[in-house]
Amino acid sequence: MSVSFEAKSVMEGASAPWLSHYPACTPAHLNYPDEPVWWLLDNAARRYPQRIAVRYFNEAISYEQLFERARRAAGVFQAHGVKPGDRVALLLPNIPEYLIAAYGIWMAGGLVVSLSPLSVAVEIDEMLRTTDCKLVVALDLLAPLTTKGEHRPKHILTCSIAPRLPLGKRLLYRAACFKNRGVHWRQRVPTSDFLKEISHVEPIAEPIKSDTHSPAYILPTGGTTGRAKAVTLSHANLLANALQIKAWCGNRSGKDTFLAVIPFFHSYGLSTCATTGIAMGGTLVLHHRFHPETVLEMIETTRPSIFPTVPAMLHALNQKLRNSKRQWDVRSLMWVISGGAPLMPETATEFAKYTGAKVVEGYGLSECSPVTHAGPLDGNERLGMIGLPLPDTDALIVDSETGTKILEPGEVGELIVRGPQVMLGYWNNQAATDQILRNGWLYTGDLATRDADGYFKIVDRKKDLIITSGFNVYPNDVEYVLKQFPDVKDAAVVGVPDAQRGEIVKAIVAVKNKSHFNQHRFEKYIKENLAHHKVPKILEMIEGDLPRNFLGKVLRRKLRDH
Repeated sequence: MSVSFEAKSVMEGASAPWLSHYPACTPAHLNYPDEPVWWLLDNAARRYPQRIAVRYFNEAISYEQLFERARRAAGVFQAHGVKPGDRVALLLPNIPEYLIAAYGIWMAGGLVVSLSPLSVAVEIDEMLRTTDCKLVVALDLLAPLTTKGEHRPKHILTCSIAPRLPLGKRLLYRAACFKNRGVHWRQRVPTSDFLKEISHVEPIAEPIKSDTHSPAYILPTGGTTGRAKAVTLSHANLLANALQIKAWCGNRSGKDTFLAVIPFFHSYGLSTCATTGIAMGGTLVLHHRFHPETVLEMIETTRPSIFPTVPAMLHALNQKLRNSKRQWDVRSLMWVISGGAPLMPETATEFAKYTGAKVVEGYGLSECSPVTHAGPLDGNERLGMIGLPLPDTDALIVDSETGTKILEPGEVGELIVRGPQVMLGYWNNQAATDQILRNGWLYTGDLATRDADGYFKIVDRKKDLIITSGFNVYPNDVEYVLKQFPDVKDAAVVGVPDAQRGEIVKAIVAVKNKSHFNQHRFEKYIKENLAHHKVPKILEMIEGDLPRNFLGKVLRRKLRDH
């Protein structure tokens, strides 16, 4: 639907008064090469051929080797009939084969379709059907998931982490593979070993130079209602976001080691590690699953300088560092960039105390490749805020009702953004695309504020806003207060329909020990620390964990549905 903007600055992008507040090392405007995203690996291999690109367990792969293997993978995909524009799905955790396959797909002119290892068979089948995907590269443990639906791929290239595991874990892994396979799953779809096929082909001479504004990467994003949508990012989107983040890091090259445990199957991990890390000529230290003690051991042995992460990871690491009798050497970390969910200031402060690192919060969404904002890395970060827009990224706060009026600093409204990292649209879904992309701006659905210096703060999701008796209640505000009470592990706040008030506030509170929890004292504390309209009218106490996604974000929709 077309929207007529009243404010000239929204239509024409008047100069933003906060541009002067970018970190001194960060240029406000960048030059983006007219190249497909695989150019990042090509460039790194030419500049740093012998530098280690990837470490995984005892494996070390140089940039020269990674580039060659990606070109061999491109040959494999072409041999399986992949032509420019065809879709190839990846169902892999963070292992070297993910990078080899992704860059190989792009070199063959194909599109990467991202499948989450956390998905169930019906979700994978829906994504394969939506994208008409006929070839899949999958972990052997997960490959059977792609054969259970109606839209089965024509061929599956399998990978395994079993050979890299210690003997005990290797046996458990193989037992899990056997259990997951079911009966005759290989008879449903032809399969072959991805690495074996790579070893039997020659590297392609010239990777295909796809149009930079053509699709490169498709990934599902959860919808609040109905079916999930598939975000479509172009080569230019991915390349731009990598170079924007590189500029935010001071355009460092060939110096850094990235701790890459954020999953590549999400745009956050793909962008902050798999493309930015390679754009910076960095070493990517991979691990396929987050485990606090394993990550601390990796920090000690591999000495990473940059750690893209999420608040849930930092919280778990803080607990381990706080309670461990062992003195962990984690002082190699220089920058820790947290995203995916709101970062509590005390979590950032505590991790910075242990590591000496600069801990900042960033912001983005899959539709923006995903990063649009980040806390400055030059000492001007502000805890509790998502920082400033990246170079070449415009951001405004507009009224949440019409989206046409630009609000003043301090006012709460919807955050809208535009920049070279904003998606092409949703795959084969023009109606959904038109709802979120209007007049060149992407409407994030997040309620936010901007201060006089141009620093942004996320208040809540627009869809999570609770309106009770005419008053706006932002769940994040209430949750913050609830979590400060002793013996409260976690809390989530949702709106419940009410005939008299429109909605009432409900809190689901995870406590350490329900039988010993003093609810009377808790309710007194709430009334003393929250305005009357913010006080939850319904309190539900649980001892388990709240439902969260893999980035640590509370799934309020599930709580509302329940």
